[in-house]
Amino acid sequence: MDEKTIKSILSRLDRLEKATFGSGNKKTTAKRPDEFKGPKGGILFLISKGFLNKRKAAPEVRNELEKNGYDYRIQVVQTALNRLSKNKGSLTTLLVAGKKVYVKRK
Repeated sequence: MDEKTIKSILSRLDRLEKATFGSGNKKTTAKRPDEFKGPKGGILFLISKGFLNKRKAAPEVRNELEKNGYDYRIQVVQTALNRLSKNKGSLTTLLVAGKKVYVKRK
């Protein structure tokens, strides 16, 4: 093989690697507090503030969300809490006096 053929093969290989694996210049950024959007984001914001370190019922969470500028119906907050309390979620649920309460998973 001559030099020209080797250079051609190497340039093709470089293009294929970039197309397959990307350029490698991807940056990941941490989530800033102003990026907590939607009901899930509001609850994650409360978790980051430490509000859910103690047991809280859904109406308490809704009231605290409202104080922080998140205005959602109780059903929407309840759905977000239920989704965040699944197996790999940030929250866990307990039944206290027949009512469901949420607390941050340790």
